[in-house]
Amino acid sequence: MTVMERLKQVLKQRRKRYINDASRTLSAVLLPLYIRDGQDYIVFIKRTETVSEHKGQISFPGGSREDTDKTLLHTALRESCEEIGLRSEDVEILGELDDEVTTTSNYIVTPFVGMIPWPYLFISNGIEVDEIIEVSIAQLLEDGCRQPDTEVMNGQIVASYAYHVKDRVIWGATARILKRFLEIYCRVNNNG
Repeated sequence: MTVMERLKQVLKQRRKRYINDASRTLSAVLLPLYIRDGQDYIVFIKRTETVSEHKGQISFPGGSREDTDKTLLHTALRESCEEIGLRSEDVEILGELDDEVTTTSNYIVTPFVGMIPWPYLFISNGIEVDEIIEVSIAQLLEDGCRQPDTEVMNGQIVASYAYHVKDRVIWGATARILKRFLEIYCRVNNNG
């Protein structure tokens, strides 16, 4: 069984943590994975400075739920298509991670993990996406990549962390989602 097959099995069997808060806006992201030259990669985006929220931040493709979205999975897939040209039929959903909240805006983020083919011709939406960033999981697990950080949550400074990779900083909800994913990935990969 491959790492991705084991990952799908673990994600399907785990108990997901939901956040219910009617004061927050529902949103969803896709954590796109692919395999290149035997290495596992994750696709991130850097948001433009012209978007209304999360200007210049590194994130996963995704956004707010719209009335036409049947589910939050539809939201993640629609937004991924709009932002990086990733067609939903090219995504194999492996599972769902725990909900997360944003600290700089008022969102509940539902993350989905999906496998995509490689190579893939991404089409960047220049209005929302400044850059598509592909990072190997090995890079994210290197010593010194994850570093201590702080965030303000509910008016209080809390200990957090950020990932420093390719002269970029991944922080906030994206870093928290990434950390949870990498913990599951490492557990699955070490048991193989």
